[in-house]
Amino acid sequence: MIANVEVAVEKIVKEIPTNEVVKALINEYRRRLIRYSMTDEFMRKKYGMTFDQFESGNVVKERKFSWDVESDAMEWEHALEGVRYVEHKLKDVEGQGLCLA
Repeated sequence: MIANVEVAVEKIVKEIPTNEVVKALINEYRRRLIRYSMTDEFMRKKYGMTFDQFESGNVVKERKFSWDVESDAMEWEHALEGVRYVEHKLKDVEGQGLCLA
C-alpha cells in the first residue's frame, strides 16, 4: 500500500511543474499573512492597544474573564503566532531561491 502511494506521489510530482507548486505555496502563505494581520489590526482597534499591552494590562482578568475577551485573547495570540510562522516560512522559500512570484 505504501509503495502504491509513493508511486502515485512520484507521478504527480513529475506531472506538476515545481514553479506552479511554489507559486501556490507562496500565495497560500500570503493569504494567511493577510488574514492574520487583519485579525491583529481588528483587535488593536477593538481594544485600543497592542497585544503586549493587552497581556501586560491583564485585560482578561480586568474584564472578569468574560468569554468574549478570553476568546479574543486566544484568537489574537493565534494570529500573531501565525504572522511569525508565515513570515518565517516565506523567508525559507525565498532563501532557497524558490520565490517565483
